[in-house]
Amino acid sequence: MKRFTLLTLLYTLLIFSASAQVGEFRRDLAVGINGGYALNTVSFSPSINQKMHGGMTIGATVRYTCEKYFSMICAIQGELNFVQLGWKEDITTCDATYQRDINYLQMPILVNLGFGKERGGVKGYLVAGPHLGFCVGESEKRSGVYDGLLVRQMEIHDKPIEQKFDYGITLGLGMDVSTKNGHHFTLEGRYGLSLSNIFKSTKQDTFSRSANNVITVKVAYLFDILKTRN
Repeated sequence: MKRFTLLTLLYTLLIFSASAQVGEFRRDLAVGINGGYALNTVSFSPSINQKMHGGMTIGATVRYTCEKYFSMICAIQGELNFVQLGWKEDITTCDATYQRDINYLQMPILVNLGFGKERGGVKGYLVAGPHLGFCVGESEKRSGVYDGLLVRQMEIHDKPIEQKFDYGITLGLGMDVSTKNGHHFTLEGRYGLSLSNIFKSTKQDTFSRSANNVITVKVAYLFDILKTRN
């Protein structure tokens, strides 16, 4: 909870720094859909060897642009996404495989700071802020005969995740290609770091840390429903 409080304070400071100066007023509201591919590992301590776990992400996006300060276009962006995360073990001691799929409903709330054309051109942008998530399902995939695995690996096989609520911080860079009549096509890369664990982490538990780390590549289509007259 202390980490989440610190995250909230940092996010508040970021919003304040983006809007502390009075620039050119904007009242642009764009909505749309997004989709992409997420590559995830779980940061276990003690560690477990892993390969990247791949899964889809799909959802809805709302972006409100409130100000242009010099050349920086300031917006707040919210999303509601379905994301497939989890982990895939890299087992070298025997001819076996193991993968855990964990599905989340995730809500990032991001500052979007752009540089470039607002309409009818290309704009680069930075996104940063917290994300909240909740596990809505999980499943296992396994094959082969398990022999010589670490005890800590066997302890979490067949064990449901114990903490369904997930929170953390998201950072990303993207490109927005827009038309003059208010259609936006975006391409974006993100890194998401969870500050919460999927398993309990007391001294009596197997892992002191078990947090998601995800790299996402996604595209989105947005269209303006409110537009400032320049």
